Amino acid sequence: MLNTAIKAARRAGSVIGRASLDLGQIKISVKQQNDFVTEVDRAAETAIIDTLREVYPTHAILAEESGLTDSRSDYQWIIDPLDGTTNFIHGFPQYAVSIALAHKGALTQAVVFDPNRNELFTASKGAGAFLNDKRIRVSQCAKLDAALLGTGFPYRRFDHADAYLALFKELTRRSAGIRRPGAASLDLAWLAAGRIDGFWEFGLAPWDMAAGALLILEAGGLVGDLSGEGDYLKTGNIVGGTPKVFAQLLRTIQPHRTSTLQS
Repeated sequence: MLNTAIKAARRAGSVIGRASLDLGQIKISVKQQNDFVTEVDRAAETAIIDTLREVYPTHAILAEESGLTDSRSDYQWIIDPLDGTTNFIHGFPQYAVSIALAHKGALTQAVVFDPNRNELFTASKGAGAFLNDKRIRVSQCAKLDAALLGTGFPYRRFDHADAYLALFKELTRRSAGIRRPGAASLDLAWLAAGRIDGFWEFGLAPWDMAAGALLILEAGGLVGDLSGEGDYLKTGNIVGGTPKVFAQLLRTIQPHRTSTLQS
């Protein structure tokens, strides 16, 4: 299953790579405010789904552009064919293909492929996390004030913007720095690889988080919703980090949770 996901991710990466050579020819549509889709997103998603269907024709698929299909299966592929579309259409080289597999709701396989750097992050439940076949681990960072954090600014929904900005201000003071590259799947993969020490974001979709979350867990990190529980794929709110940074991030977040931002 992991090998099939890798094959699908690389096929999508080839579609994206070819398109990136002539961005001026790409047709762009607006799904909603600050949420773009291109013909490249759709072509990459088709390449992924066709590859998966060749081997697993009965599996369910949850994909960003085509939605949910065949929901009766115990297996569900969770796909973002081009995470970081806004970056892509501007030629900002921070975007990725994200593919995860869940079995009866539990994440079992993960692939995040960065076509710009040819970096392939993979994980299977219980078997560890890897970058280009080399084992990766989260960093050994133990203190929030020494941690480099990743996040994503609100860009589609702004009902939590005030709570987010207050938290951002506090974490700016209490951490070693904050980065916002603009592709959550890569942020989470980089956390798994020890490049950042913690991450938080509100209002994500399952395909933004699924593969990256398993990568973190298999790399020895922790991931949860704002309560520290495992419902992040449902709530869209995620916190991740090294074990000690994760706990400190959760404690820092608690006072900023609003009545509508519970988990």
